[in-house]
Amino acid sequence: MGLRDRIHDRRSDAIRFQMREKLVAIGDDSWIEDAEGTRVYKANGKAARLRDTFVLEDRSGHEVAKIKERALHVRDTMTIDLEGRSATVKKALVGIRDRYNVEVDGGEDLKVHGNIVDHEYEIEQSGDTVATVSKKWFRVRETYGVEVQPDADIPLILSVVVAIDAMARD
Repeated sequence: MGLRDRIHDRRSDAIRFQMREKLVAIGDDSWIEDAEGTRVYKANGKAARLRDTFVLEDRSGHEVAKIKERALHVRDTMTIDLEGRSATVKKALVGIRDRYNVEVDGGEDLKVHGNIVDHEYEIEQSGDTVATVSKKWFRVRETYGVEVQPDADIPLILSVVVAIDAMARD
């Protein structure tokens, strides 16, 4: 079995989500759909706040994660609170490509790199790609996909994508 076959086999197990480009506008609620078009998560933008705040809810309205902008930082930073766990998303200061580091409390950190503005990037953990974000999978305008490996922490990955989307928009 060659490398291409292993990559293909791994990706065939991946879980795909569909997101809108302007998913995280403050005060707007947007649904994240699975590959079949079923609404599985809602990104709820909270209006009338001093800093960007988003709540990721499951289909029944249960809060899965809270994503907040950290004020008074030298570089773009957002925190993610996931039911007793937390992560911090920080934009790298220098580099040719857009890069973000995600420090996961009590877990392995994530690295995000690629073309963030065009929604063409990867999320890695311990050197392995755990998620890929791309517009290439959809013909619908202002839509991009997130392909997550089945063994990855899906709420964390989707929260990171929402945070990066908000940070890139600013």
